[in-house]
Amino acid sequence: MPPEEDARAILRLAMRHEQSLGASLDPAFAQENWGFLAQQCVENLLKGLIVLSGEQPPLSHDLERLQLLAGVVLPEELLALQEFAVKARYSPEETPLSGSRVELLARIRQLRGELDSLLEGTGRPATGTD
Repeated sequence: MPPEEDARAILRLAMRHEQSLGASLDPAFAQENWGFLAQQCVENLLKGLIVLSGEQPPLSHDLERLQLLAGVVLPEELLALQEFAVKARYSPEETPLSGSRVELLARIRQLRGELDSLLEGTGRPATGTD
């Protein structure tokens, strides 16, 4: 499969997480679960950028490593989601988010916009919904 098609497939996964994030802005939804979805979304977006560059993303949840491979610099608030990849999901301790859900979701959408823009340059809709 060409890199653009692989990147679009990964983008669809990220958008599924993004939709869940938007639907769970209510503080009654556990922040650890919200943080996990957010971390997964960022991870998928970074892997989409890596694939689009013609590389194979590693089997890793490490956002710092993935951002380097993707050639982007994530804001600290998104890098802080790393804690939700594993630790926060299994710890009984409360794990605070690095910002408000609305702010974090806006940053995630900004990152998705970067991938969308790159995919639009390939001549086909980025999300497959157009």
